Amino acid sequence: MNPWWSIALALFGGLVLLWLVALAALALVRPRGNLLTEAIRLLPDLLRLVHRLARDRSLPRGVRVRLWLLLAYLALPIDLVPDFIPVLGYADDAIAVAVVLRSVIGHAGPDALIRHWPGTDDGLAAVRRLAGLPAAPDR
Repeated sequence: MNPWWSIALALFGGLVLLWLVALAALALVRPRGNLLTEAIRLLPDLLRLVHRLARDRSLPRGVRVRLWLLLAYLALPIDLVPDFIPVLGYADDAIAVAVVLRSVIGHAGPDALIRHWPGTDDGLAAVRRLAGLPAAPDR
């Protein structure tokens, strides 16, 4: 076999393996129960929240970089998980938002979430649950 074909085949196999690992990781970190449904319903408000947080210069640079990378991923027309895969196919954007949001709130604190939340108080309560925070006091 030509060595170039061997290299190309190895690269392709490595990429497929990496994709399968990423798919398994998404399945493991996805929100349980009705939180995934709430995350999908709240996606427009979550996108506004992520954009507002990414533009907030008072947050650490690493937090803002994560948020900009998330926005870039969400803007891409190609998803990590194709839509024909049941459940995860349509929910991969919501799962990505939930994972990044947990990380951001862990570093920036829940005050940044409250300060930038564009939606309703019920939506904020759902986002707090999605981020693994306890029930919130009134805004």
